[in-house]
Amino acid sequence: MSEEVKYNAIIMEIRAGVGGEEAALFAADLSRMYTRYAQNQRMKVEVLDSSQTEIGGIKEIIIEISGDNVYSLFKNEAGVHRVQRIPETEKSGRIHTSTATVAILPKPKATEIDIKPQDVRVDTYKASGAGGQYVNKRMSAIRLTHIPTGEVVTCQNERSLSQNKETALSILAARLMDRKRQELDKQLTGARKLQIGSASREEKIRTYNFPQDRVTDHRIKKSWHDIEGIMQGKIDKMINQLSKKQD
Repeated sequence: MSEEVKYNAIIMEIRAGVGGEEAALFAADLSRMYTRYAQNQRMKVEVLDSSQTEIGGIKEIIIEISGDNVYSLFKNEAGVHRVQRIPETEKSGRIHTSTATVAILPKPKATEIDIKPQDVRVDTYKASGAGGQYVNKRMSAIRLTHIPTGEVVTCQNERSLSQNKETALSILAARLMDRKRQELDKQLTGARKLQIGSASREEKIRTYNFPQDRVTDHRIKKSWHDIEGIMQGKIDKMINQLSKKQD
């Protein structure tokens, strides 16, 4: 069984990049695109944590997606996604370029990552919603700091402190395993590099050009039209062709 197939759950992290509010709106668009695609594939989708803007954008969202071969399907989505379009708030009609980053982390099994309690600092604080309004007056939000690595995870999506801690530990485990995988890849000196790119979150992988109704993947130098359909989750062709190129 390949390394990709054995992971039937992933942690997807989407963050707004360059471009201010428009980047946050694009991050929200990507979140909807992936959610609808996953649901069409009859996968389970759960939002673990999110940070929204006042006009519907997303600064950051963390999603767990589970289903058969989910890591194999989504692994090529990691990287920098770029959008070119006229924002709704742009009165002069100028095209803006913004970015969002996507990270795909396999969700480790309980036996794969051992997080020692003494290695984690736990801080609690009041959960807040968009605009700074308190959604839960109790100290239900949590921040975990993994002392050996400095990795920080926050979570306020659930109503109880214990639920948020459990979710945050799950995200932390995925990030720590991702660190281990990256270190191993460096040691292997490129022996397992993908043909279509490194799939790193710094690599600019795709451009969504709304005025030209075109999405271009720069790794395989291929474009698709019907951008509205793509943003509604119709990304089967893109994912399948990326998988074929990798194979």
